[in-house]
Amino acid sequence: MNLDKVRSEIPHRLIQIAEAIRDAGGKCYLVGGFVRDAMLDRMSRDFDVEVYDIDQDTLLSVLKKFGRPNLVGKAFGVVHLVTHGLELDFSFPRTESKIGEGHRGFLVQTHLHLTFKEAARRRDFTVNAMGLSLPDLELSDPYDGKGDLEKKILRHVSSAFSEDSLRILRGVQFASRFGLSLAPETAELCRSLSLADLSSERIFEEFKKWLLKPGTPSLGLQAYLNMDLGCFFPEIRPLEGSFEKLGNLLDSISGELPQVADLTSQEVLAFTALLSGAKNEKEVQAFLVRITNEVHLLKRIPLLFRFIPKLLDHAEEEDFNGEFLRRASVEQNGLFLAYLYLKSTPLLSDDLRPGIAEKFKTAAEELGVFTHSPEPLLKGADLLQMGLQPGKRVGEILKAEFELQLQGEIASREAALEFGKTCMQRALFTSNGIS
Repeated sequence: MNLDKVRSEIPHRLIQIAEAIRDAGGKCYLVGGFVRDAMLDRMSRDFDVEVYDIDQDTLLSVLKKFGRPNLVGKAFGVVHLVTHGLELDFSFPRTESKIGEGHRGFLVQTHLHLTFKEAARRRDFTVNAMGLSLPDLELSDPYDGKGDLEKKILRHVSSAFSEDSLRILRGVQFASRFGLSLAPETAELCRSLSLADLSSERIFEEFKKWLLKPGTPSLGLQAYLNMDLGCFFPEIRPLEGSFEKLGNLLDSISGELPQVADLTSQEVLAFTALLSGAKNEKEVQAFLVRITNEVHLLKRIPLLFRFIPKLLDHAEEEDFNGEFLRRASVEQNGLFLAYLYLKSTPLLSDDLRPGIAEKFKTAAEELGVFTHSPEPLLKGADLLQMGLQPGKRVGEILKAEFELQLQGEIASREAALEFGKTCMQRALFTSNGIS
């Protein structure tokens, strides 16, 4: 850890607050993600401060000199402070005891005079149980988180780990994000625990961190397998019988996600990749409804999943004909995500896959259906302007014209209008009794 670099990243305002806390008889530590990230030479703006040896009233009196403190978690001893554009959380060392079901079923007690080691015992993994004292930046590492980071090991701190089952899924996403392998004893402990008390929302958030945050998702998958989490999520199956192939797909997709502008589309692509080995669309839907109620995901992920086998069939034949691409673009609302999947899938050989993917992209771009689906060239307003009365016939003509577009029989606005005029004439003849 480069202390000079770390010091430069810590706001001077926070150093001033730490000095004031020290002058009031207390001491404080930066804890959690900031310290872990600093060890990995990743700078964080997540400043969580743990305060020792002074009571809440004394802390509040100190913080009031720097801004307006807010007791956002009085029961948990958490004080939020906004000062000079900074958002800081100050907490007291505490113990937690499991007294009920779910993530709210804890008795939390703050203790002013706990040692850092005693307070850190409640944390999940050793890599998250380090602290940097403020203002002097001395490392406190009672459970050798630094050593585990260097060995790329994800290890639980203590038996208290088992009191919060969310930590199991946190292990999956941490393994992915920080390039870690699960310690055997931690994997064994996780296999003895259940996820039954977790809400779908909490599960979904951990899955998103695993799949969407920068990292190596295959390492998360390895942790997932070591924990035997397949008993909770049986729809996550190997790809063509291989979890290695599934891991390779997840890693490749992860590398493509920065190209995807909106979060929803990132989720669609990443979760489709994760579920690529599912037996059928019914399994995909079953998995999704257990972890989310977001309608756009419940609709779009099965759509892309359903399209993948057809895409691969055409890719193997290198048959990207116009009708196939147009119809696919209508169904998928553009083919960009399908292209990224095709570019990433290990089900095509490494030597052929890049060329096939680019051929797919080029063909779709030439047709104007790569980033968005084709629009009908004939509009209802055109038919009404020609004199056709509103009604069922308007919809029938528009549907027929668009079908010819998809087939490639109509390729211009002029041809579409001509088709409309022809249909109009037939409609007028029919209405006048002329056949």
